[in-house]
Amino acid sequence: MFYNVVIDDWGGTTYVPTTLGNVLLVIIIAALLIGAILFAKHYAAKQNTEAGSTAGKSGKLTVKQLAFCAMSLALGTLLSEIKIIDFPWGGSATLLSMLVICLPGYLFGLGAGLMTGVAYGVLQILIDPYILFPLQLVVDYLLAFGALGLSGLFANSKNGLLKGYLVGILGRYVFVVLSGWIFFAEYAWEGWAPLPYSLVYNGIYIFAEAAITFLLLAIPAVRKGIGTVKKMALS
Repeated sequence: MFYNVVIDDWGGTTYVPTTLGNVLLVIIIAALLIGAILFAKHYAAKQNTEAGSTAGKSGKLTVKQLAFCAMSLALGTLLSEIKIIDFPWGGSATLLSMLVICLPGYLFGLGAGLMTGVAYGVLQILIDPYILFPLQLVVDYLLAFGALGLSGLFANSKNGLLKGYLVGILGRYVFVVLSGWIFFAEYAWEGWAPLPYSLVYNGIYIFAEAAITFLLLAIPAVRKGIGTVKKMALS
């Protein structure tokens, strides 16, 4: 009802959402965005209270928070299509898409970050699914992309964006390595055990994108600009 079983070009089984499945995914994304807004509103209220402002209690920030989270999803999805490295069995280094999905956590805290990350994972299922096993869907899409929201752990820290981004991508790396080890072991390079293969295979594209991102964030003007965006998001 919610998915079709399809045999791919290599004789493997993949799962593709049906129209009803796609509708359900859209509903899930909307629900996750609402959850992200609730967390974001709570975080903004706390920040404004600590700053001596009542803006966070008025509820007027909801539309702004929705716009920031939705724009992160949209921009992250767009950038995910600009692939610097694209591997045939899943995984690609994109143009800063992980940074964009880490931003809601940095802007609005851990809860909003996790919700937005999971919503992004659901959106990837909707747009470009590569699913061999139902449990692999959970690990590769919900947990791996959701882990980018761990950036929210450092929302209030000095150099919080750098720390949050690093923790977020490491969280994603852990889950994609786990997925590669368990579900894609048969694709290991000749002479390689599944775990080392997964560590290297997934490390190539994730840390390649991370290197590009850290070079960008090393530019003071870029960090200052993102800091200004955070002030706008919470003011």
